[in-house]
Amino acid sequence: MEPVIYTIDLGVMPYNESWQYQELLQQKLIKVKRERTSITPPSGYLLFVEHPHVYTVGKNGNWDHLLFTDDILAQKGIELIKTDRGGDITYHGPGQIVGYPILDLEQFGLGVARYVENLEEVIIRTAALFNITARRIPSQPGVWVENNKLCALGIKCSRYVTMHGFALNVHPDLDFYRGIIPCGLDKGGVTSFAQLLHHPPSPDQVRSRLLKEFEQLFECQTTQKPVHL
Repeated sequence: MEPVIYTIDLGVMPYNESWQYQELLQQKLIKVKRERTSITPPSGYLLFVEHPHVYTVGKNGNWDHLLFTDDILAQKGIELIKTDRGGDITYHGPGQIVGYPILDLEQFGLGVARYVENLEEVIIRTAALFNITARRIPSQPGVWVENNKLCALGIKCSRYVTMHGFALNVHPDLDFYRGIIPCGLDKGGVTSFAQLLHHPPSPDQVRSRLLKEFEQLFECQTTQKPVHL
């Protein structure tokens, strides 16, 4: 029987609020694993969300990679948050598809490294459906088009239950990346579907294709559930 994943659309939500929601779901899955309850839960959740403008810095991130001053952050309405995911500094904002898979990797027979590769592959296959040739770069998590990052990726894993995830650029305002050295990489830039295509798809169109690729690659079924905060 294929694992069942609940997909939840959080809509537009501040970063910290979605982070707290992720933690609740992650702890729920960990509790089920610990107690070995006889009730079969979902094997995980896949949250979709759009964040207001925010820079997030990973647990080992370098604050020197933030280029904007506090005054500029306030002027542009950009929140700055230290988070517990892997990776350095990145941007989230309107026009991105942000996905947070909360999965029990043991139910998928995956280790952390393979899980990250699978997430990258989901994005690569999704991009290919829109005639974008994307790739991974060894030791640099995320998805790239030539030397420009199309999708950032950073996760956290506790007892083999994941949280955090990916931010795929469909049509964000790329000027917001001027305030950081994205992911700490001073070579290469960032790109988006809108920058690469004459007639870019909407985020909903991309998300629909992405979800199908996720189901195929993770060999799971997804079912949509409402938000319960």
